Amino acid sequence: MSDANSFPYATHLNVLYSALQLVDVPKLVDECKDQWYNQTLSQVNDSVVRLGIMQGEYHWHKHDNDDEFFFVLDGEFLIDLEDRTVSLKPWQGFAVPRGVLHRTRAPEKTVILMVETAAITPTGDA
Repeated sequence: MSDANSFPYATHLNVLYSALQLVDVPKLVDECKDQWYNQTLSQVNDSVVRLGIMQGEYHWHKHDNDDEFFFVLDGEFLIDLEDRTVSLKPWQGFAVPRGVLHRTRAPEKTVILMVETAAITPTGDA
């Protein structure tokens, strides 16, 4: 897979909100200046909930040991698989199992939540 530094992604793996804190997604969306933004919101057991605010496309990648779940809050989110493309609209979700090659795209500004293990490498495994 490609070097994460070669992609214009703002990926923040720090946990922004601890337990018992209010998570303010609209505020983060309003403040976002990046075209492809990924911020860990909270850790729940061995998993994390991440916020994605994006427009454009991510590179093809896979995660050998981790499943991913995507849930759209606003916009349209496309998940390209080797044999098809899944289109998600607001309030729709989709899980990509470990080991499955995929690429995500957002033709317009899109806001999503992701649920994945805290150990996942967002840009994919080499």
